[in-house]
Amino acid sequence: MRKDVRILLVGEPKVGKTSLIMSLVSEEFPTVVPYRAEEITIPADVTPERVPTHIVDYSEAEQTDEQLFQEISKANVICIVYSVNNKTSIEKVTSHWLPLINDNTDKDSRVPLILVGNKSDLVEHSSMETILPIMNQHSEIETCVECSAKNLKNISELFYYAQKAVLHPTGPLYCPEKKNMKLLCVKALTRIFKVSDLDNDGILNDNELNFFQRTSFNIPLESQALEDVKNVVRKNLSEGVRDNGLTLKGFLFLHTLFIQRGRHETTWTVLRRFGYDDDLELNQDYLFPPLKLPPDCTTELNHNAYLFLQSVFDKHDKDRDCALSPEEMKDLFDVFPYMPWGPDVHNTVCTNDQGWITYQGYLSQWTLTTYLDVQRCLEYMGYLGYSIVAEQESQAAGVTVTRDKKIDLQKKQTQRSVFRCNVFGDVGSGKSGFLQAFLGRNLMRQNTINKEQRSYYAISTTYVYGQEKYLLLHEVFPDFDYLSDDDLACDIVCLVYDASNPYSFEYCAKVFKQYFMDSKIPCMMIAAKSDLPEIKQIYGCTPLDFCRKHKMPPPQSFTCNTAAVPSKDIYTKLTTMAMYPHVSKADLKSSTFWLRTSVGATVFAVLGFAMYRVLLKQR
Repeated sequence: MRKDVRILLVGEPKVGKTSLIMSLVSEEFPTVVPYRAEEITIPADVTPERVPTHIVDYSEAEQTDEQLFQEISKANVICIVYSVNNKTSIEKVTSHWLPLINDNTDKDSRVPLILVGNKSDLVEHSSMETILPIMNQHSEIETCVECSAKNLKNISELFYYAQKAVLHPTGPLYCPEKKNMKLLCVKALTRIFKVSDLDNDGILNDNELNFFQRTSFNIPLESQALEDVKNVVRKNLSEGVRDNGLTLKGFLFLHTLFIQRGRHETTWTVLRRFGYDDDLELNQDYLFPPLKLPPDCTTELNHNAYLFLQSVFDKHDKDRDCALSPEEMKDLFDVFPYMPWGPDVHNTVCTNDQGWITYQGYLSQWTLTTYLDVQRCLEYMGYLGYSIVAEQESQAAGVTVTRDKKIDLQKKQTQRSVFRCNVFGDVGSGKSGFLQAFLGRNLMRQNTINKEQRSYYAISTTYVYGQEKYLLLHEVFPDFDYLSDDDLACDIVCLVYDASNPYSFEYCAKVFKQYFMDSKIPCMMIAAKSDLPEIKQIYGCTPLDFCRKHKMPPPQSFTCNTAAVPSKDIYTKLTTMAMYPHVSKADLKSSTFWLRTSVGATVFAVLGFAMYRVLLKQR
């Protein structure tokens, strides 16, 4: 909502503009009226909307046309004052003032206008019959008020309506000619309905209506008031109530009714609570709340954010198969202005046999977005209504900024849950296969992937000593001459070579020696395509000798050409090394160390699956 309101009064001389301002301030009719009143400011605490209000007078005798044009351009609302007993001043509204104001304001953002009929104490009739046709012809006119500066009739109301026209304008919400809400308003209220429909059954039941009421207005609805609302909708719209709940059509009808009855501040209160600005776009402050991210820190979702995202998944997983079909995915993202996930997401996270994103894959994609682009994550959670449904100050409350990695190294422990592994290797070395195998896809299944939808990221969970962690694999483009800071920033480096290609290892050796030999980032060598006959690498030493020389673990054999799902052991090892970079390189070569890790991973993977089955039954 605006931080202040600027009201300008214009009109023909002698219609009582200055008297109206002075009567408002002194609460009595002035005996001596100057040509023009000085600009006055009404403090926020004495205005109904709690917003400072500036009232500006205009005098043809004291001001030039240029000064008038400047004031028109600065005004938030303009009151065109006429005298109800002076036909000429009424005619001048259409012949002079409306064209003048329209010529000096932006056509795309018309300033709201209020017609003010002053001196109602001098006549017994109303000017409304003359004024209503003018209002119908000019949609920028918000309302018309008849008042009297002399007997103080409707003076406070006039300035309240002027303030209301700025803070709660009808224009963006409603088309008086068509007698229905405008498309942007319908779109915004539809999103609000979907966010408030917590079980996604297409109706707002009593609990959801009460939640919506409490969220929007900070007060619950009494049960009788709830029934009264539904009865009003039932009476006017047969499709408005179903199974004793309010449908989307009923919800939209209710707001149309508010606007038609002059209670558009009710609709504006709802819109602003759900993040909308005066143009019915989601406010940038709502979508992108401040979040400080110091260097060497990463961003992760916290427990509350995961609970919220789980509830969003649950409400859209209609068939309870723990995966999102294309229709369910479309329904989930219906509250977004665009589809946030492209087709490559299906090759970034785990999917089922039909290629649908699973529950684990869904949470993994959110984890990936939070890690790589936290601002985008805040935006996406804003569309879903995180701060409203989770009753948090903003989406930033759902994000944890991890401590500096240097502190983790000093303390030899980390609280992070997401670890990044950058995967290097020459063209054809098997990097892409290594990423896809992490998602449980063997070579046969990988061969069905559309190359245009390939992803350079893969993310899933691993278990290290009973702790569930996310491992994020990033395939680095093999341009040896140019590696960006992003290519080098990670928790562990994975160097992949094709064990069946004699020239493949050389690239890995060069990358390691140029970029990581003096680095504290742990590195692991992967001998990919181990199902093929191993060929001696044409290099100064064997991969095993190279690893011994540089105190790395021995090369790990890997293949995704398997009948079953590829083994996850290698990914557990990578996560362990990322979690414990301080562990001595001698320990990393110890088979006991890896045995403890692998057994722990297997046990907790089984427990995790069992636990998941229990949760599914509960759902």
